Amino acid sequence: MTSKSPRTTSKTHFSPSPRRKASHDLRRFTHRSQSHTAAHPPFGGFNFTFLALEIRRILRNRRTLIFTIVMPVAFLLLFALPNKDQPLGNTGYSYAAYVMISFAVYGAMLAATSGGGMVAVERAQGWSRQLRLTPLRPAAYITIKMLSAMFLGLIAVVAVFVVGAIMGITMPWQVWILSGLVAWVGSMVFATLGLFVGYLVPSENVMQILGPLLAFLALFGGLFVPLEVLPQVLQDIAKFTPAYGVGAIARTPLLGNGFDWWALVNVLAWGIIFGLLAARMFRRDTKRV
Repeated sequence: MTSKSPRTTSKTHFSPSPRRKASHDLRRFTHRSQSHTAAHPPFGGFNFTFLALEIRRILRNRRTLIFTIVMPVAFLLLFALPNKDQPLGNTGYSYAAYVMISFAVYGAMLAATSGGGMVAVERAQGWSRQLRLTPLRPAAYITIKMLSAMFLGLIAVVAVFVVGAIMGITMPWQVWILSGLVAWVGSMVFATLGLFVGYLVPSENVMQILGPLLAFLALFGGLFVPLEVLPQVLQDIAKFTPAYGVGAIARTPLLGNGFDWWALVNVLAWGIIFGLLAARMFRRDTKRV
């Protein structure tokens, strides 16, 4: 008898790219959702596995990370350094502290909006079709996307505050904490704005729209320049813009001029509006696949 030697095959091993690895992670999550969830899963399908995958995917996008950190830091250096020793009225703080908090808010809104807008890339890659096959509810999906985008906003706030501290900007510790928390939590408004725009326009046009839009909102919301230097009619209009509420509340611990309840109404109103619009666009997008 002659024995046949077993046939050997060679396998090529390679390191998957970040995008391919993220795609594999999301497919694995989608398969798990289809296999182990009921028609109406708890919390609409929200779970920390999906949230962790989203955060990991955002951190792999180096271009977005660099853009959302470098832009606010560059503006901080441009506007704060020349005014580092200029006093801010009778507050006892420098004008640079006012500028730093404003650009921390801008950095958070830029980062959160960019993170939310990345949903346009998912649409182009066909993830809407995958999500349509799962029992994931729009509210749960919007929440997961919003939280992952806010994580990117947190990185931007920390980066601006660290550079400000290195520059020599001083504030009481409670002002650092309260202003930073408001800038970060308020970024949820712009995370939902990014989701809305991400579902509204093609992926190649998202940042072309969001970049100028955010700059416009920051300018007329009192982030780039104090509202007091603008004409009265623009000051009145600014109170209805999305960036006004977050910026006003974030600067309150520094200025100590009393809490602006209209600013809180502004934040809540725009958060609800953008959230409902994002959920509506999600439903419309998944129904088409």
